[in-house]
Amino acid sequence: MQVQVINKEIREHSIENIKRKMSKKKNKKPLQAYAASWANDDRLYDSVGYTIFIVLPTSGCEWATKSGGCTMCSYIADSPLCDISSENFIEIFDNEWNKQLEKVDISSKENVAVKLFVSGSFLNTNEVPAEVQEYIFNEFNKYDNIKEVIVESKPEFIDEKSLRRLATCIPEKIFEIGIGLETLNEDTRLNKINKGITNASFERAVKIINSVEEYDIRPKAYLLVKPILLSEKDAINEAINSAKYAKEVGVKRLAYCPATVHTGTLMEYLWKRGSYNPPWIWSTVKIIKEVRNNVDIPMIMDTAGFGTRRGPFNCKKCNSKLKNLIIESNLKQEISKELEEFTCECKERWEADLEFGDIINSTTNPKI
Repeated sequence: MQVQVINKEIREHSIENIKRKMSKKKNKKPLQAYAASWANDDRLYDSVGYTIFIVLPTSGCEWATKSGGCTMCSYIADSPLCDISSENFIEIFDNEWNKQLEKVDISSKENVAVKLFVSGSFLNTNEVPAEVQEYIFNEFNKYDNIKEVIVESKPEFIDEKSLRRLATCIPEKIFEIGIGLETLNEDTRLNKINKGITNASFERAVKIINSVEEYDIRPKAYLLVKPILLSEKDAINEAINSAKYAKEVGVKRLAYCPATVHTGTLMEYLWKRGSYNPPWIWSTVKIIKEVRNNVDIPMIMDTAGFGTRRGPFNCKKCNSKLKNLIIESNLKQEISKELEEFTCECKERWEADLEFGDIINSTTNPKI
């Protein structure tokens, strides 16, 4: 399939979908309904800690509303696609934050992290106004045992002024900014994911983050396992090489996101036509082994969607077991003997996919 055809399809398919959704969604659902929060044990830099996850609605990812967004991303579906005042934003945050404080006395926890998701870029003041950013960070700073505050942003919104402004609100905490690098391969990132991020822009953002030495600000790379139009073998190789690249340019932590097929995405469009499958769980295991042994920075492999129809899948005999072993690996930052030696009869089919997948893909031209 030609890159030009892919890009044309992205624009026409995604932007028209966004326009239809904006029309349908207007005033149909209360803003609070787009928010969510939960908590569980997760890996911090230095230990396992209690981690609070908060999802807040915004007017929508600016990249998605202007370009059609990334081919695997459902951020538009997760956003109300309307203007949100700073007052409403703060009210929604307070509701979710207080829910978590009512469930657990976090002051009793030794190490706490907060991961904040906004279906876009937290540092983009068009999505999250500066006064809202600062209000949220000031709330986190009230707790000495909150060790890490993690947000996400595209590179173009990362600058020294913004970083310093927010870091002064949480001066004693690790302030981490996750960037959706997805892959080191620019062709994959620009033409198959439609990310709009070059290697140069990523490297520039990492350099800026690492240059603010008076605060503990750290860059993290999100890496996508198996974008569309990649064979299983190529997807594994890109994922492993992307970790090496990210470490070389100064990233301090890695978070792998194995593809899950979300509604309304180009990935779903291809999946429904038999032209795409999410990665095997075996592929994520191979990535974990290679990266843990060769890239000496913390990494986690997200297991959301494992064993589901739209997510990474092996077979019913081993899906749950491998998922649990990977979660254990995330928490301990090591490969257990059981994970190292684990096998199942479905592994032969995965190995066949690696061996013959390139041949199959080279003779298949999905009609979009």
